[in-house]
Amino acid sequence: MEEFENKEIRKEEVFSRVVRAGKRTYFFDVKATRTGENYLTVTESKRRFDNEQGKFFYEKHKIFLYREDFNKFLAGLNQVVHFVETGEKPEGIEDENEMTNEKNIHTDVDFEDLGSSPKDSDL
Repeated sequence: MEEFENKEIRKEEVFSRVVRAGKRTYFFDVKATRTGENYLTVTESKRRFDNEQGKFFYEKHKIFLYREDFNKFLAGLNQVVHFVETGEKPEGIEDENEMTNEKNIHTDVDFEDLGSSPKDSDL
C-alpha cells in the first residue's frame, strides 16, 4: 500500500498556474520526474464544437520543457516577443537559416506519423 501511495505522490503537480486568454486557456504545470528533477509542461486548451457529435470538446496541445532547456527557450521566446512588439530583430540575432555554429540537427516531423510504428524499410 505504501508503494502505491508513493507512486500517487509522484504524479502530483509540484506547482501550477492557469492563464485565461480569450478563447484559450494556458496551463503551466511543474511536475517531477521519478528522480526528483522538476520539468515544466505548457498546455494550451481551446474549446471547440464537434458538428458530428453536436457537443463541445477541448482541443489540447502540450509541450514539455526540461530544466536544461529553460534558458535557451526563454531567450528565444523573449527575442520573438520583442520582434512582435517592435517589428525589429534583436541585435546579434542570426536568422535560423543562417545558423552555422549550431551542432544540433533537427528533423522535420509529420505529426500524423506520431504513434504509428516504423516500417521495416524505415529502420
